Amino acid sequence: MSEEARRLYLGIDVQASRGCPYALLDEHGEPRDAGWLDARPADATKKLAALIGCHEDGHSCRVAVGIDAPRLPLPSPRRWYWDGACRRWRQARPSEGGNGRHSEIVIAAHRIANPQWTPHRQFPDWMQLGFALFAALGARKDVHEVFPSASYALLEDDLSVRIGVRLGDFHRDRKDMLDAYVAAATAREYLQGRGVEVGGGDGLGTIVLPRPLPNPIQEVLRWPAPDAVDG
Repeated sequence: MSEEARRLYLGIDVQASRGCPYALLDEHGEPRDAGWLDARPADATKKLAALIGCHEDGHSCRVAVGIDAPRLPLPSPRRWYWDGACRRWRQARPSEGGNGRHSEIVIAAHRIANPQWTPHRQFPDWMQLGFALFAALGARKDVHEVFPSASYALLEDDLSVRIGVRLGDFHRDRKDMLDAYVAAATAREYLQGRGVEVGGGDGLGTIVLPRPLPNPIQEVLRWPAPDAVDG
């Protein structure tokens, strides 16, 4: 059996106030498991380790993960802002807050979805939980940040992506669980070669998407060089 055929896809929608729904899909998009992680980081990471580990021994499947939360915080206010009208980067102004990572800027510049900009201080609880989940998974190469709102937009007219659902998984919170399913499906589409990875020029993580960007803006895909100046 090939490596691709042995893979499962775990999607997690990070929520701090009501727990994190997760969904586990196989390579055909059929559900294998679903449930909720506790909102407390220590308990959530313990459950996540169990979910990953129970599928990796013997002849069981490897688990790829898609998490709907920022991978890393900003260590300081960002220096560069994207000017969509002029199609160029410019230096931040004193009045600007400096929030947002390169990956989020790319999503916003292409008008796919409205990101919740990652701040450089006073991180909300759900982002702190997301940071903890990513940290718990360490340097695994098959762990990705996803953004279901962007996935919905990119797949709006694409009827080829289908997944199965178990209606009983949705009794607690329908929208959050749907986002978990879509997070898993997004990881599957990307890892099976049908999506793209954006951002990362600032060293703060990328976002994977289930399909290529429509009419990609090449200038915004490239992070400015350290010695770049305003034109």
